[in-house]
Amino acid sequence: MQRRNFLTLGAVAAATAVVAPALQAADERKAHPDAWTAKTVDDALKALYGKTLADAKEAHVTVKTPDVASNGGAVPVDMSCDVACESFTLLQDVNPESCVVVFDQNDVTIPKNSVKIKMKKSGSVYAVAKGKDGNLYYGKKTLEVALGGCEG
Repeated sequence: MQRRNFLTLGAVAAATAVVAPALQAADERKAHPDAWTAKTVDDALKALYGKTLADAKEAHVTVKTPDVASNGGAVPVDMSCDVACESFTLLQDVNPESCVVVFDQNDVTIPKNSVKIKMKKSGSVYAVAKGKDGNLYYGKKTLEVALGGCEG
């Protein structure tokens, strides 16, 4: 029985060694510090990609949130993209800083993510994908927040 456990452990270790480099995370706060202090969606996109929403196409990206969030302290956001992309970014237009999260993508990741964010009041969330073709694609969802989540 010990031999079987040893072989299983060896197989798991080998598989982890192969997959691990593909799952490494980049520190976007160090790579693009201006994006994390940007006050507007366009300023954050300019710091990340050198482009604004005017340069992006409203296509290929889906954003799902509740139409009315009862508590802005935990607003669920689902975002997905149907084109191959290099990165996937979530932004919002009501909090002091617009950039919420950046997901780096590679050939083995699926551009589909779910997060919970804080929103101090009603506004819009944007999911922006930088396609492997170099274009920006985005989806937008406007929602009402009944009780703000950024009071302190």
